[in-house]
Amino acid sequence: MYAERKKFYQKIENERGSKVIAYVTGDRPGMETQIGSDVPDVLLEHLDKMGKVSKITLILYTCGGNTLAACNIVNLIREFCDILEIIVPNKCRSAGTLMALGANKIIMTKQATLGPIDPSITRPMSPIIPGTNPPQKLSLSVESVKGYFSLLKEEFGATSENSLSAAYTKLAEQIHPLVLGDVYRTQKQIQMLAKKMLELSYTNKKQICKIVSFLCSDSGSHDYTISRTEAKSLGLKVESPSEDNYIDLKNWYNDIVNDLQLKTPYDPNKTLGNNTTMRYQFKRCLLESVDYGQDAFISEGVLLKTKKEDINGNEQFYISNNLLFEGWRHF
Repeated sequence: MYAERKKFYQKIENERGSKVIAYVTGDRPGMETQIGSDVPDVLLEHLDKMGKVSKITLILYTCGGNTLAACNIVNLIREFCDILEIIVPNKCRSAGTLMALGANKIIMTKQATLGPIDPSITRPMSPIIPGTNPPQKLSLSVESVKGYFSLLKEEFGATSENSLSAAYTKLAEQIHPLVLGDVYRTQKQIQMLAKKMLELSYTNKKQICKIVSFLCSDSGSHDYTISRTEAKSLGLKVESPSEDNYIDLKNWYNDIVNDLQLKTPYDPNKTLGNNTTMRYQFKRCLLESVDYGQDAFISEGVLLKTKKEDINGNEQFYISNNLLFEGWRHF
């Protein structure tokens, strides 16, 4: 719980001569959250409370989210400090990795992982995934499109202008051309953002290009995980925590798992149990600091189980969800 985590934040602040902020986007199955554009306004309250300082330590747990929001968060924090270090206790993927690129130093535990930042996009004109109910839009990655053309060239020898044009036409029959154009534009944007983040504390242009190239395309898959050792080999400024800090970070992570129920898939049937109605409040995302306390993104509402007969006269149970509030709340 926050009261116990606060003691850990105070310990880190004393040891590292910094101010600590923890940012968690929960990945509880069925209750996932992402880095979003709503975060900077909430984060600003924590930063205003601590004021301008020499160093800020951001403890970050996330599977990713909005890339522009991620950069906005880093730039905002840097307005309040001279040095930004990011501690990665466990997952720091996708847009989270983009945030880590903007730090002067990254502290990673043994189990911590970064990930590729190649973008995946979903647009109103994206194709529907067959068989989904309710219908779901296909999330399209840059690497999937590039892989399609690489397959044609390298495995089937399609190199002529006519064959590649035909391949594009075939692809455009399945995916709207404007979505394909958005894929290309998004790739260029993420490369630009990654370069800008790295330039905040890196000066070697070849090294910057190497890191951006690997994270944006050379890793081959968005699911690829980058360990502490590999992150160092890429040229990122990565350090290991002390053994004492490692134990504390592991305990911090376990506390977050329990508080946000990250390893318990959300199931309204199990939430209700034998009850026919129940009011719920789930914390799904956290922003914490010593100075300002805790902000949590929560979902709050009422579950109601009703019994109805189907067309054959058999009893069926239905669960309705009356969502009363969803957003940030200060605790």
